[in-house]
Amino acid sequence: MAPGPQFRLLGPMEVRLNDTPVVLRAGKHRALLAALLLRPNRVVPVTELVEHLWGDAPPARTRGTLQTYVMRLRAALGDPSLIQTAADGYRMRVDPLAVDVHRFADAAARGRAAAASNDLVSARKAFAEALELWRGPVLSDVPSETLNSEHAPRLTELLMTVHEQRVDVELALGNHADLVPELFALTRDHPLRERFWGQLMLALYRSSRQAEALEAFRQLDRTLDEQLGIDPTEELRELHQAILMGAPELAAPVAAREPERAPASPMRLPDDIADFTGRVWHVERVSGLLTGGSVPIVTLAGQPGVGKTTLAVHVAHLLRDHFPDGQLYVDLRGYSLGPPADGMDVLSRFLRALGVPPDEIPPDADEQSTMLRSLLSGRRMLLVLDNASAPDQVRSLLPGTASCRVIVTSRDDLRGLIAMNGARTVSVDVFTPSESSALLTTLLGPGDHAELAARCGHLPLALRVAAAYLAGRDDVTISGSPIELAYAALPPAPQRLFRLLSLVPGPDFTAEAASALADVDAEGLLAVLAIAKLVVPVAPGRYRFHDELVRYAATLREQSDSAAEQEVAWTALLNHYMRGVERCAELLYPGIVRLPSSASGPAPRISNSAEALAWLDAERPNLTAAIRHAADHGPAPMAWQLADALRGYLWMGQHIGEWLATAHHGLQAAQVSAHRPAEAAMHANLGTLYLRLGEYALSVEHHNQAIELYRALGDEDAEASVLNNLSLVHRRSGQLPEAKQALVRSLEMLRSADSVSSSLYNLGQLAVELGEIDGAVEHFSQALALAPNADSHTYLGMALRLQGRFDEARTHLERALELGNVAAGEAEALDNLAALELAAGNPEAALSLASRALSLVADGGDPQVATSVRITLGEVRRALSDLDAAAELFEQALVTARRIGYASGEIRALIDLSVVWRDLERDSDSRSAADEAARRSAELGLRALENRARELSR
Repeated sequence: MAPGPQFRLLGPMEVRLNDTPVVLRAGKHRALLAALLLRPNRVVPVTELVEHLWGDAPPARTRGTLQTYVMRLRAALGDPSLIQTAADGYRMRVDPLAVDVHRFADAAARGRAAAASNDLVSARKAFAEALELWRGPVLSDVPSETLNSEHAPRLTELLMTVHEQRVDVELALGNHADLVPELFALTRDHPLRERFWGQLMLALYRSSRQAEALEAFRQLDRTLDEQLGIDPTEELRELHQAILMGAPELAAPVAAREPERAPASPMRLPDDIADFTGRVWHVERVSGLLTGGSVPIVTLAGQPGVGKTTLAVHVAHLLRDHFPDGQLYVDLRGYSLGPPADGMDVLSRFLRALGVPPDEIPPDADEQSTMLRSLLSGRRMLLVLDNASAPDQVRSLLPGTASCRVIVTSRDDLRGLIAMNGARTVSVDVFTPSESSALLTTLLGPGDHAELAARCGHLPLALRVAAAYLAGRDDVTISGSPIELAYAALPPAPQRLFRLLSLVPGPDFTAEAASALADVDAEGLLAVLAIAKLVVPVAPGRYRFHDELVRYAATLREQSDSAAEQEVAWTALLNHYMRGVERCAELLYPGIVRLPSSASGPAPRISNSAEALAWLDAERPNLTAAIRHAADHGPAPMAWQLADALRGYLWMGQHIGEWLATAHHGLQAAQVSAHRPAEAAMHANLGTLYLRLGEYALSVEHHNQAIELYRALGDEDAEASVLNNLSLVHRRSGQLPEAKQALVRSLEMLRSADSVSSSLYNLGQLAVELGEIDGAVEHFSQALALAPNADSHTYLGMALRLQGRFDEARTHLERALELGNVAAGEAEALDNLAALELAAGNPEAALSLASRALSLVADGGDPQVATSVRITLGEVRRALSDLDAAAELFEQALVTARRIGYASGEIRALIDLSVVWRDLERDSDSRSAADEAARRSAELGLRALENRARELSR
């Protein structure tokens, strides 16, 4: 940033001289300054300035009035030389880079140049620098119709272009998954901007969300037809067709999918506040400790409302260049009325931010903590752990490496961190009188604010609430607690909403949730509360509380609202969450059977699968907190109903931490209530989760408990369904007799065609692993007759391929692709087609098919399918004489198979490794792999694989 005066027009006008804000209250002064700043160091004629200030109605003494305005503007700026008088106008003498409009254009140009030269990292940095300058609509508080009409559309269009160019760079870097939420927001806010839609489609497709990518195109098609009567561009139609066909050229950059890729460099800080004031010593002290010595942790300790979070975030932004590998932030909610942040949830979020695929995040908190420390080792990162109530709340998150530093904020000094972790405490007290006056001057304008600051106790939170209370009220003074006065000044409706919002157990809330909670249209009331600084907007339509304001609101609620009224409000909020999850389940996973719901009332406005996923992603922390609160405080049925309804979403997104937490809270609520159907459903839920994690012993334990409960309830359909799942656990862990026994028991009870076909799938797959291919063909043929869907065609195609009936197999596998499927199912069909082409002597075709399959499951997809696909792709690479690549793929498959307990996949990978190592003349390694494969297959009774392994070990 250029030295000297700084001017900001990309949002409300801001002027800073020597780092001191200058407030221009007169609209004409702001219009005059904006007109000069938009053309720095150039003469702006008087005629143009008059038009910008008065339009078609100038005053009688136009030139004299303009001269008066120039004189007053010079005085306000404190440096008369900044505005020079010319023969026919005025010139603003200023470095263009001191004006955010020109700094934005400069950064955008640098980003385009870097992108053109394929320096994607520099391009991303420059585009991010440009976008960070925007704080709102350009010239938003400049009352000049001509300035806005001439400059706002041009600058807004450039902003949109920079967004598009930055997204292109991020896609080229392979960051498609992180882009999806942002692109949902951009397409929502700019529904006619087709390039955003194309980028969203590509990001979704590369994130293995093909169905949503196709739905995004359909949504755009409808929007364009309804609003403009036109069709999407030819480019978008071609992209739609390529996604439909799974074109290989749409795959993400290879580097972004490599398992050994470097961790991401996330920048996950909250926004720095524009009017940060004072704390000069604190900023220097904390910055010095973090960058100039051996202090790994700095704890900011102080009373509530003193500005610890604001200070921590401000320093973290200032030190971004010192920590180039990224910054992570979390609100630990140690002092909130609702539950504190769950440790596993925080660890999982950090690991995801560092690039760990969801399926590789371990289910154990200690293992997650170890993985985090490993990823941070040697990296220069800064972690901000906000609102910690005790040392144990942060210890699992500490890097344990000298290159990473940590800021912790707390109301206590956390002496345990000093003694055991080398932390240094920096006390944060209230503002000094001069700091208080400076903040109030920024917020209220020049004046004598000493008395007001003293009445606020120089507490920053109180100062901001007081300033909001006094804004525009020249005849009002503060005579008591600013927060109490701000609340008392509200009309009854926002007062009631303020009180009831303290019931929200999660970190934030939407206007829709607030409306449900209070049974009102809350949007306008929230705007009133935000103006009064009693709630804080954190995103469009989303708000949060400061902890102290929550406590104040809760105290008022206990005093003013009856227990019955509070219960009605809390139940209404849970109903809102439950109806939202139900609506999302209908759109995203309608086939998953759910427990009956007791929720009532309207569902949130969610119209398609893309909106459903965005809603669940945004509300996930709130839903987790609501389930926990309902389990602890009631009503208990909402805990297990929400947990059960969320199951499909958590499975799809592999949100393991939240899945574990919600399932256990749901089970707790069911057990306390002695509700046996819910208890059984929660055990089945946990059994599925542990199967997904490869924790087979725990999965068997929970499945068996669910079976016992369903048997006691006489629910044969449910018992048979769980037995079917249990057979899959036994099969994956290599317990084949137990798997067959569970399947046979399941088939004896099942009645519906879908359920019978599911068990027949499992019997067929079991027969394949036992080498009984004729039996597998019979089972899969019966399943296809009962349920002719994509999976049944895939499995029958696989069995026919293994029988050598290639033409019939190809017909079924291609039919499976035509019918469509989830990413893992589509990958299985492609994998079998690849194996078929390889067996038929077409390795090039096999390479294309297997590569498409891997792109669907490589990043966080089903790990068992990914293992099989890597084995097939390795066999293709070996056929093409690319032995090193083949060996690498087999090694990757072996690692994953062992991690998830996929026994037959492990043996197949060992056999293929033996073959390729023999080709590479690594005879000792080849025999060792073959011997291990023979031993494991003999243990599990996999005779066909054992015979192959023993042939190699001779």
